[in-house]
Amino acid sequence: MFEILQNYFDKSSAITIFVLSILSVYLIITLWIFIYRYFALNKLIDIESHSVKKLYMGRTKSVDERSSLFSYINRVLIPNQAIFSVAKNSAIEKATSGLTGLSIIASTSPFIGLFGTVVAILETFSNLGTQKGSSIAIVAPAISEALVATAAGILVATFAYSFHLILKRKAYELSVLLDSQADLILSQKA
Repeated sequence: MFEILQNYFDKSSAITIFVLSILSVYLIITLWIFIYRYFALNKLIDIESHSVKKLYMGRTKSVDERSSLFSYINRVLIPNQAIFSVAKNSAIEKATSGLTGLSIIASTSPFIGLFGTVVAILETFSNLGTQKGSSIAIVAPAISEALVATAAGILVATFAYSFHLILKRKAYELSVLLDSQADLILSQKA
């Protein structure tokens, strides 16, 4: 396997290697954002879920001290919808950091891969012009090697887009839990 990769990189142009390097960095960033955000969101969801259950069961009149809403509610005498809205927006903003990066990676990586493929195909045709006689046996391997960049771009985009949707759903779950707590507390005050 290592020998195949080394052979591929030996035949590849500097542009192709550069494109694959960028896509590798994109993949690492994508994985890092997803893993970090996924576990952070799960922790927040667990905290808020626990807080909602305590409120719903009547064990407490306010949110849990670990809740994202606590510091906002603790500062006012009478909680109101505006305070909850500000607290929720702040919590969701923190929870969704990194999603823009995933979105950018998902939308740009196929184009970066395609750029690498186009440059490699142009180089292939340029080299064919200097050779005597060209057949499919000469053109096909060069073009298939060029398409690796497009495949890599699509692969990275698929992961980034999928992870973006998963994290977006988790952020929605967090938003619902925050809204539920606000509704339960405001219904007690009414």
